[in-house]
Amino acid sequence: MSLSLLLLFLLLSLPFALALNQDGLYLLQAKRGLSDPAGALSSWNARDPDPCSWAGVSCGGGGPDRRVTALDLTNSQLAGPFPLFLCRLPYLSSLSLGGNNINSTLPPGVSACCNLTRLDLSQNLLQGDIPGSLAAIPGLAELDLSFNSFSGGLPPAFGEFARLESLLLVSNILNGTMPSFLGNVTSLKTLELAYNPWTPSEFPSQFSNLTNLEVLWLSDCRLTGPIPESFGGLSRLVNLDLSRNRLTGPIPGSLAWLKSAVQIELFNNSLSGELSLQFSNLTNLRRLDVSTNELTGAIPGELCDLPLGSLNLFENRFEGTIPESIALSENLYELMLFNNKLTGSLPSDLGKNSPSRSLDVSYIQFSGQIPENLCAHGKLEELVLLYNNFFETIPASLGKCESLHRIRLTHNQLSGTVPEGLWGLPHVYLLDLAENSLVGNVSDALSGAHNLSVLDISRNLFSGSVPDGFAPLTRLVEFSGSHNNFSGRIPGSLVQLSQLSKLDLSYNGLSGEIPEGIKAWKMLNELNLANNKLSGEIPGDVGSLTVLNYLDLSGNYFSGKIPDELQNLKLNLLNLSNNQLSGDIPPMYAKQVYENSFVGNPGLCGDLPGLCPRRSDGRKSKSLWMLSVIFVLAVLVLVVGISWFYCKYKNFKKTRKGATMSKWRSFHKLGFSELEIADCLQEDKVIGSGGSGKVYKVELSNGEVVAVKKLRGVSKKEALTFESEKDGYQVEVETLGKIRHKNIVRLWCCCNTEDCKLLVYEYMPNGSLGDMLHGSKGSLLDWRTRYKIALDAAEGLSYLHHDCVPPIVHRDVKSNNILLDAEFGAKVADFGVAKIVGVGNGEELMSVIAGSYGYIAPEYAYTLRVNEKSDIYSFGVVILELVTGRLPVDPAFGEKDLVKWVGATLNQKGIDDVIDPKLDASHKEEITKVLDVGLLCTHSLPISRPSMRKVVKLLQEAGSGSKVRIAKRDGELSPYYYEDASNKLNYEPEDPVRSMKVQWNK
Repeated sequence: MSLSLLLLFLLLSLPFALALNQDGLYLLQAKRGLSDPAGALSSWNARDPDPCSWAGVSCGGGGPDRRVTALDLTNSQLAGPFPLFLCRLPYLSSLSLGGNNINSTLPPGVSACCNLTRLDLSQNLLQGDIPGSLAAIPGLAELDLSFNSFSGGLPPAFGEFARLESLLLVSNILNGTMPSFLGNVTSLKTLELAYNPWTPSEFPSQFSNLTNLEVLWLSDCRLTGPIPESFGGLSRLVNLDLSRNRLTGPIPGSLAWLKSAVQIELFNNSLSGELSLQFSNLTNLRRLDVSTNELTGAIPGELCDLPLGSLNLFENRFEGTIPESIALSENLYELMLFNNKLTGSLPSDLGKNSPSRSLDVSYIQFSGQIPENLCAHGKLEELVLLYNNFFETIPASLGKCESLHRIRLTHNQLSGTVPEGLWGLPHVYLLDLAENSLVGNVSDALSGAHNLSVLDISRNLFSGSVPDGFAPLTRLVEFSGSHNNFSGRIPGSLVQLSQLSKLDLSYNGLSGEIPEGIKAWKMLNELNLANNKLSGEIPGDVGSLTVLNYLDLSGNYFSGKIPDELQNLKLNLLNLSNNQLSGDIPPMYAKQVYENSFVGNPGLCGDLPGLCPRRSDGRKSKSLWMLSVIFVLAVLVLVVGISWFYCKYKNFKKTRKGATMSKWRSFHKLGFSELEIADCLQEDKVIGSGGSGKVYKVELSNGEVVAVKKLRGVSKKEALTFESEKDGYQVEVETLGKIRHKNIVRLWCCCNTEDCKLLVYEYMPNGSLGDMLHGSKGSLLDWRTRYKIALDAAEGLSYLHHDCVPPIVHRDVKSNNILLDAEFGAKVADFGVAKIVGVGNGEELMSVIAGSYGYIAPEYAYTLRVNEKSDIYSFGVVILELVTGRLPVDPAFGEKDLVKWVGATLNQKGIDDVIDPKLDASHKEEITKVLDVGLLCTHSLPISRPSMRKVVKLLQEAGSGSKVRIAKRDGELSPYYYEDASNKLNYEPEDPVRSMKVQWNK
């Protein structure tokens, strides 16, 4: 500002000039250039003698000579350009404006803040080039520009800092070459350049000059080639993170000089070669993670002599056996070795000397016995030994290990009986003993496993009756007991499990009838009782199980007629074959496509060839008479049909809006005619519209209701210009046409003509979550309903991310794309911009941004790189919507979105000002837990967001009444740490083992 303008400002302030000193006047002028929607600067006024009592202001000196030395306005919702007037404060040494909406570019004039030792502008909206003039601030020791939109390269002047100790540039759009000249700044102690799209380059050897460096974070920096041998000179390193790069070659032996290292992370690279560290020198190492690389050779014995607490070597190519010395460790609480080529057995004393909490050695070829002492200290929580060759019996000590939460022993050679106590462990939520040779009965002690969600004991040799003690297991979601030798009746207590989603007792010797009261199975998705000795009639109540997708009652002795109520179901699989059913087949299923569902029932009659019994010769004449009548009627129908068809054909030629049968494609067994759809698309039936077309509610002649999306036609010129729009129909069809899940909206069929494209979906009576939540019916969504919606949608997205191969990224997760059925069950919809992520790289580079404003993950908007973490961020916004009742973008937030508003409000006012006031305060604890999940999902760093499988688990725990809370790690919520009821900090890694996949590449 010119001198004349400054004089004018002083004249305008003359009434207060005697009251406020010069520093205060500078601050008031800086305030005038900022937007302050939250009133963070309301205490700044000219009536005070100095600004030292103002919010965020710190002063030094005494009496009338007190001057401003520090300014901290972090997370104050301030907006506007960088306030250069602050640089006129002659004694200002610390300036913190992080977590605001400071926008535009950072002007070179910032170097006028010549006395600064600390400058924090992180988490703002700054863009453009980083000014090299910052290096001219002589005493600057800390510079944090993380989480902005700076682009280009780092200015070479940054190699001239005189006293800089901390440089943080994480998560920008810096795309120049890796700044090797920073190796000249030998005063650096912390250097963080992670999550920028740097030009691919080799590891800068110049960084080996940074002998004072303690923290080096270079995740996702596109580094290639080997780690330089000279890098071992960084003897003061405490934290080294080189994850998510493309480094190759062995880990250099020179790293053995990193004697002060507490944590080394090299996961998710392409490192290859042997693990050649001279571990004997790493006397302070507590956590080693070299997972997800291509490391080979044996696990060094020296490694096991270190005081490690956590050892993560999973997803490599290690060979040989585990050194016996690992059992001597007194600190080892976590050992993760899954997906390697190791052989031999686990050390017999493993766990005897250390407080083991997590052990995962899945997908290896270990054999021998499971060590007896794994729970010797009573701390073991996770035991995952999937797909090995462990034999003999399960150790009796595990039946006394009440700390266990998760047990997975699938696909081994275990035999003998299961320890009595193992059935009833109070904290276990997953008990998986499938695919072994276990014998004996399922103990009645099972009724004590109150936390059990999944019980899988299939493909064993269990015998006796299924115990009638399921009533206390109110959280049981899945019970798989197929391919055993169970006998007796299905226990009545099973029908009391209202949360049950899957029940599979096929291939046993069960007898009797299906128990009464199965209407309680409102969440049941799969019912498989095939190949038993069940009898009686099929209960009509099966037709009330509205979410049932899979029904297999084949190979039994069911008799009587098939209940008409089965027509209420939308089944992907129906199998009633090889029973003793009789009567007529319900009209919906009396079609050729269902023939195999009814074979082997001699008494069944219908229009399906081969099902009806043969008529006697004495009835031939009657049959001929009936055939004659049918023939006459058929001729009449044919004449009427031809006339009707001719009229319709003329109308079709006139309007060109019809759909020919050759253009229709079905993905499910339909109970209606596709051609009927086109005639029902009337304007008074429109229930939604958008840029791509309209959505109609269509009531069909058979009583069914469907939703039809009619996409507008695209000319050849438009198809070339708007490629993404052209592909939207194809992506929707290819995606929804193949996947099957109760929380993914069902695509019945589709039609593609020159003038329009039709997509026929199941109808969702309650519309979208966005319309319901933010519309006039928002009061219908109490907390329990909102929680159920969040969990349903999370399970749908988890299916896309984890159970489809390759994974599917939705790319437009938002509340308007989550639809609600009649019972407020949630289903993910609208896959027009979904992306199948290729195997190997785990992400795709997009040419344009897809998604909706307010839901788009920051790294996706900056880099156009998309993976599952982008969906997780968007889903986190949906969770925040459910908790707050607010839109993702609201004028009341100023220039912030919902994520930043929630963070700022929590910091300034607390949880009560965040929660939707329409929600019942009695659920506050559970709402807080769900809010924490939403905050985790919207973490600015993609790597810090949990996977969708983890999100489902966290939401289940939040709604279970558990005392477990997500904990903070380094000041932030972490998906891997939680506090139990005794406020003890625990570590829980992601589940590394995927379930059975839906194969896409056929």
